[in-house]
Amino acid sequence: MLKILPLLFSALLGSCRSTAVITMEPEAGVEFLAQCLTGTFDSSAQAEAEPDEYRPIRLTTSPIWTDRTDGPWLYAERASMAALDLPYRQLVYRLSATESGFRSEVFELPAPAQNFAGQSPEAFETLSPQDLSVGAGCSIDLELIALDGCAAFAGSTAGKDCSSSRNGAAYATSIVTLGSELLENWDRGFDAEGEQVWGAVPGPYRFVRVPGTFPIPGH
Repeated sequence: MLKILPLLFSALLGSCRSTAVITMEPEAGVEFLAQCLTGTFDSSAQAEAEPDEYRPIRLTTSPIWTDRTDGPWLYAERASMAALDLPYRQLVYRLSATESGFRSEVFELPAPAQNFAGQSPEAFETLSPQDLSVGAGCSIDLELIALDGCAAFAGSTAGKDCSSSRNGAAYATSIVTLGSELLENWDRGFDAEGEQVWGAVPGPYRFVRVPGTFPIPGH
């Protein structure tokens, strides 16, 4: 499902400084979104600059169920740089086009999720989408935008629709900006009165792509 579209991405990434308006067919846009999400990112630079506010986190995303036609489907995990083999967050995303842009649906793995750590393709062979739990209200709707002249995506969850019980929260929100080399993600939890109870306070985490992990040769 994760196709390589070299001419398209060469135009978007190689000459992005001169790109003023971003237009893309839905199928190509979904594939570009999958390409941008796939790979390894970390927040070490941000954590070093602001150690009181951010932790060094490794974010890794890879395709699963690549023979399915209702995707792309991606598995993502986050782990502290001090314990990369013990991810603290593991999710599955399904990407699609919508009438107004693109969507990343969020799913939770069956327990124990630790069985799927490390993204081994074999770990998902015994699973299907029906085995996942949908994160109701937690989908992220995205627009394709021009950010500093380059193709990127920006979006968020809707209002208070994404429920959360973590640390006394009633709901969670997520704001995402994503390009080929940088993923900014601001996840926060709020109680019933609207007070933030978890998540970074100053702003989003900045996950920088680890060199060589963009799934297009030469980028």
